[in-house]
Amino acid sequence: MKISVFGLGYVGAVSCACFAKSGHHVIGVDVNQKKVDLINGGNSPIVEKDLDEYIAEGVKKGTIKATTDIHRAVQNSDISIVCVGTPSQINGNIDLSYIYRVCEDIAESIKTKDAYHTVVIRSTVVPGTIEECAQIIEGVSGKKHIEDFGVASNPEFLRESTAIYDFWNPPYTIIGTNSPKSEEQLEELYRPIDAPIFKLKPEESEMIKYTNNNFHALKITFANEIGNICKELGVDGHKVMEVVSRDTKLNLSPYYLKPGFAFGGSCLPKDVRGLNYRAQLLDVSTPLLNSLLPSNAYQVQRGLQMVYDTGKKKVAFLGFAFKAGTDDLRESPMVDMIETLLGKGYSLSLYDNNISLSKLMGKNKDYLTGHIPHITRLLKDDIHEVINDAEVIIIGNKAPEFREILSEIRPDQTIIDLVRIDKEKVTNENYVGICW
Repeated sequence: MKISVFGLGYVGAVSCACFAKSGHHVIGVDVNQKKVDLINGGNSPIVEKDLDEYIAEGVKKGTIKATTDIHRAVQNSDISIVCVGTPSQINGNIDLSYIYRVCEDIAESIKTKDAYHTVVIRSTVVPGTIEECAQIIEGVSGKKHIEDFGVASNPEFLRESTAIYDFWNPPYTIIGTNSPKSEEQLEELYRPIDAPIFKLKPEESEMIKYTNNNFHALKITFANEIGNICKELGVDGHKVMEVVSRDTKLNLSPYYLKPGFAFGGSCLPKDVRGLNYRAQLLDVSTPLLNSLLPSNAYQVQRGLQMVYDTGKKKVAFLGFAFKAGTDDLRESPMVDMIETLLGKGYSLSLYDNNISLSKLMGKNKDYLTGHIPHITRLLKDDIHEVINDAEVIIIGNKAPEFREILSEIRPDQTIIDLVRIDKEKVTNENYVGICW
């Protein structure tokens, strides 16, 4: 393919070199003449392992050239890959002006171009940027998005000092576009790389990189706070985290990484409070760990707000133990919702096949009768009775029978799903998902 790469900084220089290594013809574009001259001389504009050799080889073979001439680069390429900076502003907002300026420049050049052209945003950008870029290019060029040109999101996952290795060995390749032709071009471009390709909506693709980087920051901060507590207790934090990381069933897995409702049960809330209290006694600041319970409480408030927004008062709860397959009500966030709505005068009915006074025993029965006896009178044994009388139906856990009941919900009833009982459903008409 013929590719133009805009921005010869870290991501752009590596992209130029690696795409040329794959056999494509690459034109690097930058306003900095010194960077252009370095590349045309077979040298890297940045320090990165193996990059000098890659660029020297590409220049020698004639597969890499660099220029400040935007029009020439666009006219002589099928795909333009934008790798310019997106710096932070003082208030934390991302400055997208460089992205938009490059899109304007590309648009000016494709005015007179007959062939279809794909613009790929490889820089880290906030969701909605691809849509804005498409509108800018349409406005300046007079051409139609998808029909005459395509815009795609293709975030990079390169680490400094291992960028060449990371280019060939990414965790996955993300392609986010509304253009079938652009999607096909990018799929072909990345076919030689041994990594799964995920084809997403542009906004989903744009969100991936931000989510990844914030997750990395979260993990570093979490490990540091645990390490600080460990040090004050005379414990080796590295040994603790090493063993924690060996658990790929729960700790390093998708298991707890599904957006949904608040956590509850007899373990998580208690142990979060316990560790925070111990850190306090040790005079160790743990801002991240301290934020867990307030953030969890906010998720309950979001669930309540979804009920308030319906304007309806007759509410049914399907499942109110803290998860399916259990009768444990201790610190169930569903119980918090129920009690709040009761206090505000809502008419409630509850159904959970695992919870009835005749079945409960031990601590769970004591908790129900001792702490929340007013809830027992709301329990129903017949799920159909519960849903038939309700205006709002809240799905509180993933019991299989709740998925089967969806087809019986009337159009005049609102479903509020806190667990994504059906992964194919997204918020639409009378169905509302808490995070989808």
